[in-house]
Amino acid sequence: MAAIADAGGAPRESLGRSIDRLFDEERVGKTDALLIVKRGTLIVERYGDGIEADTRLPGWSAGQCITALMIGQLVSDGRLRIAESAPVPEWQRPGDPRGVITLRQLLQMRSGLRHVETAPVGTGRISGESDRTRMLFLDGRDDMASYAEAQPLEAPAGKVFEHSSASAVILSDLAARVLSSDRNPDRRRHAVGEYLRHRVLAPIGMNSTLVAYDRAGTMIGSGMIAATARDWSKLGEFLRHSGSVKGAQILPRRWVQFMLEPSPREPAYGAGVWLNRGEAGDGARLWPATAPRSVFACLGEYGQYVIGSPDQLLTVVRIGHSNPEQEREVRDELGALLALFPKN
Repeated sequence: MAAIADAGGAPRESLGRSIDRLFDEERVGKTDALLIVKRGTLIVERYGDGIEADTRLPGWSAGQCITALMIGQLVSDGRLRIAESAPVPEWQRPGDPRGVITLRQLLQMRSGLRHVETAPVGTGRISGESDRTRMLFLDGRDDMASYAEAQPLEAPAGKVFEHSSASAVILSDLAARVLSSDRNPDRRRHAVGEYLRHRVLAPIGMNSTLVAYDRAGTMIGSGMIAATARDWSKLGEFLRHSGSVKGAQILPRRWVQFMLEPSPREPAYGAGVWLNRGEAGDGARLWPATAPRSVFACLGEYGQYVIGSPDQLLTVVRIGHSNPEQEREVRDELGALLALFPKN
């Protein structure tokens, strides 16, 4: 059983068994870290083989929450405007239909751009035909934003939800455009890195965080972000406290509220964050049938979870590596773990 400093109101033996199941490698894959924070206090901390408290762990798409926070600071500073056309120069040419795409629509994953996140199963396509794979690892890898921004519309802007790693890269490019005076990769990387560190990461306390950039100097805001498990838990706590740390408002409360409001085209998604809304069942990303409605999570491929439950005063982090079948087991086990904790 895991060492439990405080059960946080959950039945201690049941909590221990639940934690042990999340380290059953055959069922759920490799769990590198599991942390539970209750009322701001770390009550459970367990690591897999070879992982320690200071090991930086990739959050994959969970890092899109950090990208959304950076955009929020830029909006708060007046350097970007959420309701206006996203300032991508190529989209501003006369007659380009992409010129109507707003920053809000990019954040809520309803840009309408043709971004194929995964190659469709059963079509005979290889993984390289996924825009996400091409952007991150193949022909788009040197200048990911240019690849993402060059895609045409496949639906009217704002009308269709489609989770898109490419949208997060476009947001990262927009941040670099307003923070750097030119397209020089080194200056772009430095400008974004300094802003992110001073305005987002350091105030939250995520000092271990490492962010990757492509050769064009664009932050890979779709998910190439790593941090210790303790720092990932600080992200969950920050969102759970509506953008404040120890009573100090770091990011405007209204921005975090926007991140946690359902997208008009997908009730289970906000802005960079998944929500406990929508239909229950195998297709649900979270637990709408069992967990409080206020639960949210930053989710990443291979079973990364940074979960916040305001009603339960709870943050849970699971970082690891699971295949698709094991990911469903991880989701179910985390839902069962949440159910052990009372409200407040």
